[in-house]
This record gives sequence, structure tokens and C-alpha cells, in this order.
Amino acid sequence: MRVVSMVPSWTETLIAAGVDVVGRTKFCIHPAARVADVPVVGGTKKINWDKLRALDADLLLLDKEENPREMAEQSPIAVYASHVRSIDDVAPELAALSGRLDARPTAPTALVDLAERWRRVCVRPAERSPRALHELPGVLEWVERPGPHVDRLVYLIWRDPWMAVGPRTFIGSMLARLGFGAAHVTQNEKYPVVDLGAFDAARTLLCFSSEPYPFARYPEVMRQPGFGGAALVDGEVFSWFGVRALEFLERSIGDA
Repeated sequence: MRVVSMVPSWTETLIAAGVDVVGRTKFCIHPAARVADVPVVGGTKKINWDKLRALDADLLLLDKEENPREMAEQSPIAVYASHVRSIDDVAPELAALSGRLDARPTAPTALVDLAERWRRVCVRPAERSPRALHELPGVLEWVERPGPHVDRLVYLIWRDPWMAVGPRTFIGSMLARLGFGAAHVTQNEKYPVVDLGAFDAARTLLCFSSEPYPFARYPEVMRQPGFGGAALVDGEVFSWFGVRALEFLERSIGDA
């Protein structure tokens, strides 16, 4: 089966599973050596339908959190739209995808195997996960390492205005699975606009995600006076919900 994937997480995961991915978004950048030969048909919010038709694909793969409903409604080919809101959704979606794909004999089996790995990593005892914020995995650079008095974190994805990640998101579920759910403080909205002045700065670690905002280009922005710590974190391992987040969790808390 020839698949066009408009979800970067799925694109990487399907290629790893041996699925024939024939179209992608410009944001589908992993695995770099493989996606270089896969045609781009648009972004996560818009598709060039003429380019899609030219690929003679069998299935358009979307996700309800990343792609607009209009993509599914306007598609000239069959659509599968996953709905990944937390780490608990990934295994069922992988199992469902395996039932839709018949591209290569190994592909459905590989997706089922990934689903089983997700199930295992989701049920690992939380008490075996790190708790102290200075042990937070996925840090690309410590701008200021937090001391023992720092017991809260805010995961930032944008500036002007400052936007954070709430607990009812995939990233929020990743933080909880790693043992930092109690430390994660924002409103209950998915991606709230926040006032940094509203936080207890001395007790708070600011986590600046490497995406979607390119915080790595602005080190001065990450140096917020008065805060108990600041880190540039790998946004891909926290938000790419396929094989990348799975391997990150397995490395961080083990998969036994």
C-alpha cells in the first residue's frame, strides 16, 4: 500500500516499519536519508491535491490534532485519521494502522511490535522514573541548572506571546510518564498563553522547546532573570509520538 503521510511522527514511524511512504509534508524530516527521496505535497495544514493525485497513493494518513478536518473531507483517496492526545493513544493507533496496511509482509507485524513496546513503556511503574528536575531527560543544553529548591516546571513552545503546554496534551503525558507530572504547572488549557510573572520564579524551571519556536537561536531569551533554572529541551522527543518518543521513553525509564 502506497501511503501519503501528513504527520511527521507517523512518517518517521512508518518508514521505520517498512511501509511504502510516497508523499510527505515539508516538516517530515526524519529519517533524513530516506525522506529526501519522498516528494513533498504540502504542510500539516494544507495539501497540493494535484501533487497528491500524481503519486497514485492508496491512503492519506492524518491526525486530528495536527491536520484540519478539511484535508479528510477534500481527499480524493482513502483517509485514515488517527487521534493521538496522550501516550496512551499511541499503541491502539499503531494496532489500527497495522490493520489498514498491506504494503509489505513485514509492515503490519512491525507496527504491532511497536504497539506492544508502547504498551509496555506506558505501564512501567512511575516510581522508577526520575523525579528531581535536574534529572529531566531530553535536555539539549542547561542554560541554568536547577537547584534542589526548584520543584516546578513550565514547558514553553512560543514567545510573543509566551505559550506553554498544558497537562492535557501529548507532551504533558510524556512529562507525567517520566515522573514530572506533579511539577508541571500551567492552566488546564492545551496550549495556554502565559504570563511568566505569574509563576513563583525562584522555584520554577523554564523548559524552552526546540520546536516549534526556534529558541536555540535566541540564547538571550532563555536567560530569564529570577527563575530557578532554564533548559533548552528536545521538542522532537517530547512531541513526535511515534518511534522517536518511544525510544526516548525506553532510554529514560527502561522497557523491561
